Amino acid sequence: MTISKMFSFWQVVTRLIGLLFGSMVYSAGLNLFLVPNHIIDGGVVGISLILAELTKIPFSVWIIVVNAPFFYIGYRRLGLRMALSASFAVTMLSFWSEIFEGMSPITQDPFLGTIFGGVIIGIGVGIVIRSGGSLDGTEIMAILMDSKSPFSVGEIVLFFNLFILGSAGFVFSWNSAMYSLVAYFICSRLIDTVSDGLDSTKGVFIVTSNHDEVSHAIVHDMRKAVTLLHGQGGFLREDKDVLYCVVSRLEVTKLKQVVQSIDPQAFLSIFDVQEVEGGRIGKKK
Repeated sequence: MTISKMFSFWQVVTRLIGLLFGSMVYSAGLNLFLVPNHIIDGGVVGISLILAELTKIPFSVWIIVVNAPFFYIGYRRLGLRMALSASFAVTMLSFWSEIFEGMSPITQDPFLGTIFGGVIIGIGVGIVIRSGGSLDGTEIMAILMDSKSPFSVGEIVLFFNLFILGSAGFVFSWNSAMYSLVAYFICSRLIDTVSDGLDSTKGVFIVTSNHDEVSHAIVHDMRKAVTLLHGQGGFLREDKDVLYCVVSRLEVTKLKQVVQSIDPQAFLSIFDVQEVEGGRIGKKK
């Protein structure tokens, strides 16, 4: 087996382990914290929980049945890898749900169930997303609807979830609906933290008249790659050179100190970066 094939093999194994573990964590939060307190999650999971309550057919069956058409559409539009990863994650969710449904709930306090359940399912979904999968077919539908509507993917998903979570008031109680909204908010925050990583990445634009010195300091003192961009002032129309680099959240303070020690008048614009690939500088010899 060649090195490239071995690397690809371990990538697949790592992805499957992540999907397996993420679906287990999600199912534990759902069945041991939320469901016993009549609190639901959004998306297809919420629809499946409502259908399970109305029909008495197990949630583990509905989660596959309801997701199936979404994932078929996803396969047709977004590719085989995504469809297979999502299908595996949902199948594992169904499997773990059968196990956790037979266990005693951790708490029957709705407030504690909302807080801890929201945190746990958020971690689980974040792991699944980082592993290239999905537990919610409505996200796929939102991606497909995005090009045909004036709303963004996030706005479409939010609309779906508000409708689904609001429906919990008619099926369970209005207290359940309100707790479900709180759990959904907590879950969404944890998803971002886990899927993006605790040590978030920041992009920095630096406008300085001492671009050579600043660039040299960033490259040699911080071991960070820097790109020089040529720009022009919007008012006086004078030429300006702008530096661009990417650092971790923990390195932002040091970068400010490096820049300001050279040019106290420098202008810095710092913003979040979703994903970074390549552009690394080798270690010092």
